[in-house]
Amino acid sequence: MSRISNFPIMFFAIIMGFGGFSMAIKKVSVVFEINSLYFDIFKIITSAIFLLVVLLYAIKIFINIDEVKSEFNHQIRLNFFGAIPISFLILANLWQKSIVYEWLFYSGLILQTYITFRVIAFWINKNLEIKHSNPAWFIPVVGNLIVVISSDKNYEWLWYYFSIGVFFWIILFSIMFYRILFHEQLAQKFMPTLFIMIAPPAVGFLGYYKLVGFDVAANIMLNLTIFFSFMVIYMYKNFLKLKFFLSWWAFIFPSAAASIAILEGYNINNNIAFLYIGMTIFILLCVMVIYVSYHTVKNIITKNICVME
Repeated sequence: MSRISNFPIMFFAIIMGFGGFSMAIKKVSVVFEINSLYFDIFKIITSAIFLLVVLLYAIKIFINIDEVKSEFNHQIRLNFFGAIPISFLILANLWQKSIVYEWLFYSGLILQTYITFRVIAFWINKNLEIKHSNPAWFIPVVGNLIVVISSDKNYEWLWYYFSIGVFFWIILFSIMFYRILFHEQLAQKFMPTLFIMIAPPAVGFLGYYKLVGFDVAANIMLNLTIFFSFMVIYMYKNFLKLKFFLSWWAFIFPSAAASIAILEGYNINNNIAFLYIGMTIFILLCVMVIYVSYHTVKNIITKNICVME
């Protein structure tokens, strides 16, 4: 029970990772017109992880509500609560046209709406320092963009969530870039969250294309996705010697979003370069999923996770 009592909110990032990977597999299956068996397998795996993580965190709420309150009022961990509605929305995307879709989607929608107000109000009311800023701040913002791509219909009100996501993406990116350039470097455990900066342009492109179609703005977001993907690949040495933290799962969802967006770009204009880039990122994504999953299981077994910090 002591380990469940210290079960971190960051575990929801695993659902984001496997969910994004499942969506990427689905996109590859569509592009190459292959059997959807692998997508179905990972959809079930993601759903099982979702149920397990939700159950364990619910038990933590029951047995250690004070620790949950502490996380919910922490200037960094609060942002990872945004992974909860994102998990619901990703599951909704995976289970479209099923009887559980509407329950998953509208649960995620309600939670995302609340988390957005909660996090932004927290930023406004608290006297935060620049050293508290980190790319995990993007998580609640990206959730608004995922609302758009997870919807099974093109509702007019989706523009509300798209507008919030894009607006705060621009603001937070400016803050992050300022902090990285002119202040102390990110703590080692948050270095993997640099990958999160890939997600807003990638998910933003997918949402914008769904709402409007392919135009200049969509082209800009697609190419920003490619740039940030290449940027983190270029900085690979920064990540080679990192000690394992659950934040490693920050590698996965943005990489999946990038591969999906770039492969969608290939579907739109049939540019073979997009196919090569998208598949290269997808192959790297597969390697990362295996590597991070191995270290997660290893650290759970060796009891290096779910311990009091």
